[in-house]
Amino acid sequence: MTLTKDGSGAESPDPGDAYTPSERRIERERHKRVRSRRATAIAALSTLVTAVVLYLVVVSAPGWPRTKETFFNGEYAREAFPKVLEGLWLNLRLLLICGVAVLVLGMLIAVARTLRGPVFFPLRVLAAAYTDFFRGLPLIINLMIVVLGVPALRLQGVTVDPVLLGGTALTLTYSAYVAEVFRAGIESIHPSQRAAARSLGLTNRQALRHVVLPQAVRRQVPPLLNDLVSLQKDTGLVSIGGAVDAVRAADIIVGRSLNYTPYIVAGLVFVALTIPMTRFTDWVTARMDRQRAQGGTT
Repeated sequence: MTLTKDGSGAESPDPGDAYTPSERRIERERHKRVRSRRATAIAALSTLVTAVVLYLVVVSAPGWPRTKETFFNGEYAREAFPKVLEGLWLNLRLLLICGVAVLVLGMLIAVARTLRGPVFFPLRVLAAAYTDFFRGLPLIINLMIVVLGVPALRLQGVTVDPVLLGGTALTLTYSAYVAEVFRAGIESIHPSQRAAARSLGLTNRQALRHVVLPQAVRRQVPPLLNDLVSLQKDTGLVSIGGAVDAVRAADIIVGRSLNYTPYIVAGLVFVALTIPMTRFTDWVTARMDRQRAQGGTT
């Protein structure tokens, strides 16, 4: 490395000199590349062997020809695919509308459960009873009660649309789960944060809104995304009330043909929709973990 003198006479590295890694560093980097390529090759080979073994086990089963005709029929798959996609639009709308409603209602319930003071005791009890009840009640039973039971009451001004009733049942159940996620985030904030906000002149409501809730929501983003992924899959359950979504569209073809390939098509469509959301959740989780490790977020 060449040294030059500045105006004060002190020596400093010549900026024109390029960095030259040492022999040891070059050897270490070469070893890492070789090890990475070897690990990739082993993973690819093991995956290929596993896939071949599973394929041979399945196709050599005695009932495979009949199973292939019943569940993997190309003719019925081509017939079902456009109708399943048409019904999927209803599932996506339910996901969007119910997702927003679940987040809002879940946040309100979580805040109600964390309110302080004896005057809010009845509100805390009601919020706790709500979460306990709907978290314990199976979703399929909740859907049957709302979708099939509400129209039987013949109430004036109450809708009997299975889509709206199914969305209501989904919102009731998932808001209970999301409320607990929000509550866990609120209670994870150290009391010193609220005390510092109060010392700056903020009221309890302002401290909750501007200090506690932003940190709580940021911490709970990964589990909230997981709940939305589950909600996306469970929108298919509204078909029990007769709503023609992706699952119901497949069910209509199955009832007419007695071939179950449309169910496979509907399942693969839901999987294709869920995988990007799952990978996005994993990316958000890893990003927040890195930020937390570097002290970038609380």
